[in-house]
Amino acid sequence: MQSTLCLRSLRPINCSRMARTKQKGRRGRGGHRGGGRGGGGGGGGSQRPPQDNRRSEEIVKQNEKFQRYYNTLDIVPDSTENQAFWASLRRELPNSFRFTGSKGHALGVRNNLVERFFPIISKIEHDGRPVEIPTQIPWFPDGLAYTMKTPKNVVRKYEPFKEFQRFLVSETGVGNISRQEHVSMIPPLLLDIRPEHTVLDLCAAPGSKSAQLIEAIHAGEEERVLAAIAKVNGKESASNGAPLAESEQYDSGRSTGLLVANDVNYQRAQMLVHQVKRLNSPNLIVTNHDATMFPSIELPSLPAAPGQPKKGRYLKFDRILADVPCSGDGTCRKNPSIWKDWSPQNGLGLYITQVRILTRALQMLKTGGRVVYSTCSLNPVENEAVVSSAIERCGGVAKVRLVDCSDKLPSLIRSQGLPDWNIMSRNGNIYESYPEAEQYETEDSKIVPGMFPPGPEEQIPLQHCMRVYPHQQDTGGFFIAVMEKLSEIRAKPEAESKSMKKDWKFQGPPAAVAEAKAEPETLVGEIVKEIDQHQPPTISEADTDSAAARQNAAPEVDAGVGTKRKVAEELQPEPRKRRRDDGAANEESFKYLDPNHPELESIYSFYELTPDFPRDRFLVRNPAGDPVKGIYYSSQLAKEILVTNEGRGMKFVHAGVKMFMKQDSQGQDICRWRIQTEGLPIIEGWVGESRVIRLRKKSTLRKLLVEMFPKLKVDENGEGGWKALDEVGKQVLDIGMGCCVLRVEASEGPDGFEEPLTLPLWRSMHSLNLMLPKEERKAMLLRIFNEDTELVNHDMKGGKAANGEAAVKGSVAAEEDAVEVERKIEADETIEVEELGEDAKLGEQLAADQDALAAEDIVRAEELEKMETEETKVADAMPERAGEGDEANTTV
Repeated sequence: MQSTLCLRSLRPINCSRMARTKQKGRRGRGGHRGGGRGGGGGGGGSQRPPQDNRRSEEIVKQNEKFQRYYNTLDIVPDSTENQAFWASLRRELPNSFRFTGSKGHALGVRNNLVERFFPIISKIEHDGRPVEIPTQIPWFPDGLAYTMKTPKNVVRKYEPFKEFQRFLVSETGVGNISRQEHVSMIPPLLLDIRPEHTVLDLCAAPGSKSAQLIEAIHAGEEERVLAAIAKVNGKESASNGAPLAESEQYDSGRSTGLLVANDVNYQRAQMLVHQVKRLNSPNLIVTNHDATMFPSIELPSLPAAPGQPKKGRYLKFDRILADVPCSGDGTCRKNPSIWKDWSPQNGLGLYITQVRILTRALQMLKTGGRVVYSTCSLNPVENEAVVSSAIERCGGVAKVRLVDCSDKLPSLIRSQGLPDWNIMSRNGNIYESYPEAEQYETEDSKIVPGMFPPGPEEQIPLQHCMRVYPHQQDTGGFFIAVMEKLSEIRAKPEAESKSMKKDWKFQGPPAAVAEAKAEPETLVGEIVKEIDQHQPPTISEADTDSAAARQNAAPEVDAGVGTKRKVAEELQPEPRKRRRDDGAANEESFKYLDPNHPELESIYSFYELTPDFPRDRFLVRNPAGDPVKGIYYSSQLAKEILVTNEGRGMKFVHAGVKMFMKQDSQGQDICRWRIQTEGLPIIEGWVGESRVIRLRKKSTLRKLLVEMFPKLKVDENGEGGWKALDEVGKQVLDIGMGCCVLRVEASEGPDGFEEPLTLPLWRSMHSLNLMLPKEERKAMLLRIFNEDTELVNHDMKGGKAANGEAAVKGSVAAEEDAVEVERKIEADETIEVEELGEDAKLGEQLAADQDALAAEDIVRAEELEKMETEETKVADAMPERAGEGDEANTTV
């Protein structure tokens, strides 16, 4: 057996439709008056001013308060550099993108760009000047990220860019390219993730950083699994015979880590699912919680000593990303209306939410773990002030260390964090200290001591923070701080911290803070047995206060989360689920199947699935727990979390990779469950040889890509049919009907492949068909053969084009890429049409499945549009932010 794994998707996404929807009436991350891109306190409300839809060059890029405040801060002290700073903020932001998935696959797609399209782009002229080819972002690993100065609208509409634009659209659509801003790529790289790490992304939507985190968790997995399979087969290890490390031997080479990606807004959580599903990771859970009081995740209890009650075990994370909602003034290059809308109140209003998110992140971190805090704001109130306030609340520098990352990403030009700054009030007054502000501000002012620089007695090395300015490497503005947890913490009540208490004075480390005892590290993360004040108590601790209450012990007026509640309220066995406007609950169903379930037994037998592949991780997504339509697969840790926390108030939105899909079939010996494209990379290496077909020639693969349902029967002259399938013809003829694995093997020569590839194949009584959506077929034809070829469906009368009409060759454009299908098709629906023949049945069902996937993309896009009028939902999730808008939400 062998395996060719890659973390890329084989399903299409309606990227053009999605892109147009995202641009309509809203901005992405952070955002004016409430940010709203993810964490607690993010989100919008009903008081939204009209969106400014003018082009960038039509907006006056002047704002007296904006310019005066940052000039007063002296963040770029040199006069010449200061001029460059403001000039860069007024220029349009360059395009940037990165290649996704496993390293080997990403390098292959990148080479296609360099070898095929760079020569074309280098010959293009625009506005009388040669166009610059995309250049590598120097600090991104392996040269897998690029930037391009040509504006997007020029690439999209200018005829000479047609081939390049088609490449971008095609590869973005199948998940091989991520359109992501330069600075957005930095935080995941500084987390230093390993395959066994448990990772939390607190404010994850729209999901570009989450995708990076998943890729990091699965780094090197292909080689490890190949080595594990070779070992099972008694062959030499695939890594040149070198023995596997203990961590690599664990779970047969599969990564044992987990990413929990969270967003407070349900619609954004669905958008997050849409983005990260393309990576097909079983090591992923998506949740829908307020990041300021993210609930502790319970794990199965360990056996208790005789006569002792069981104590709860709760997961702590190795790495946490807190890319928090912010004012987003570092994104004014791509969101020029910030020039018109900027106000100092934007940052002042978000400060307390940001402190709460970072504090909660530090609470959930394991000792020795790492938190990365980031914003796309330049404002020290949202940056250095938040970092110093959270460290103070968590016990100071004895508990939390700011990590010096100046030696990381050496090609990234950055500035140190600010050691000193002042505050601008909503009226434009500038204060250098809190006593000065207190003297002139009214009692209801949002300005608090924590917004000002920490005193020297606090010893917080803010110079270890990182600031990225637009003029340094032609990017957006960004802030990053990396923190390490030195020991367990008990965060002081918020009302006693400098982020809330207006008469706060530094008093040194609190003597009452006790060290929490923790279990030793395990492969699934640090589990705390002695529950600290920030975690749900066990039944034996029933008279203590709830975690969220202690964490946010603040006046009701601040957030509505500081009211103390009894444990009885915290541990309701059947919590009331917050419902969407369509009546469906936010908490989804995840039911694991018995490994000996009859349907699974039939799958094991048909595919000759080796016993070494885990059989206890298959689940279904319906409340009854019956395998009716689809069967999913998850990692072991994901299973433990989903099972243990069922019915306990955790709002799980997504988990598991679709592994099998029920397929109508004729014949008792044919398995009714076909391998789904999403799950194929996970399972294909463990499938028996009787269900494997091998292919080595490009010409044969091209025929299978272009032709849908080619017939196997030869004509009256003994030609065509299976004989036209070259080296796979005889294999297809000999293999039994049903789903099988097509292994495209690397081979030398002009008709050979440089890299192996694995695809799903269906053998019916009369025909053969690659189980790929049309968009994936077209993307592969473009990538491998540089062809925009019309597909032919032999299942249709007369062998018509798969799209019903002949497509104009080379006519793909971003605006025309959307697959128009009906919204109401269910993604897992099985189609039964009695009067159709066998191949026609399969064709109808596959078409329905493919259209349903595209329909899912359209539904998600339309859900984003519905977010424009979701005031009640946002108010329910974040009462403290009611009435605040999301119009400057500026995703990077």
